[in-house]
Amino acid sequence: MRKKTDMKKSIFVLLIFFLIACSEKVEYIDQFPKVSTAKQIHQTGVSTWYGPGFQGRKTSSGERYDMFCFTAAHRELPLQTIIRVTNVKNHRSVIIRVNDRGPVHTALILDLSKIAANNLDITRKGSGKVELEILGGGKNPLKKIFDVYRNLGNEVI
Repeated sequence: MRKKTDMKKSIFVLLIFFLIACSEKVEYIDQFPKVSTAKQIHQTGVSTWYGPGFQGRKTSSGERYDMFCFTAAHRELPLQTIIRVTNVKNHRSVIIRVNDRGPVHTALILDLSKIAANNLDITRKGSGKVELEILGGGKNPLKKIFDVYRNLGNEVI
C-alpha cells in the first residue's frame, strides 16, 4: 500500500513540475527598447553647452554636474545612454554619457558639458549643429566607451 502512495506522490510531483515548466513563456527584456528606425538611432539638431553656473549642482541622475566630464542633458534618452556627438560643420566628435534632463528650449536637442563643447569647438559661438548617434547604455557605461575607442583603434590603417 505504501508503494502505491509513494508512486502516486511521485507522479503528482512530476505532473506539477511539468505543468509549471510548460505553463508560461519566459521573455527576456532588454534594458532599452528595440530600435526599429534610423530616426531613433540618429538625431540631428542644435546643441548648446552649460558650464560654470551649474558646476556641482545635482543632475537628474543624482550625480553632481562636472563641466570637465564628457556628459550631456537630453530630454528623452534614458539616463546613462552613451552617444557619439558629431559637429556637423567640422566633423569633430566626442562620446558622452547622458546624465541629465534638458535642454529647456524645445529648439535644442542637447546640452553638452563644457569640455565636450570645447572638443566640438562650439563654446565660442555658444551653439552648433550636431548629429547624435546612440551607441548603447547600461550599468557600466565606461566599459562601453572604452570598447568603442578600442574598436576605433582597430579601424585605423
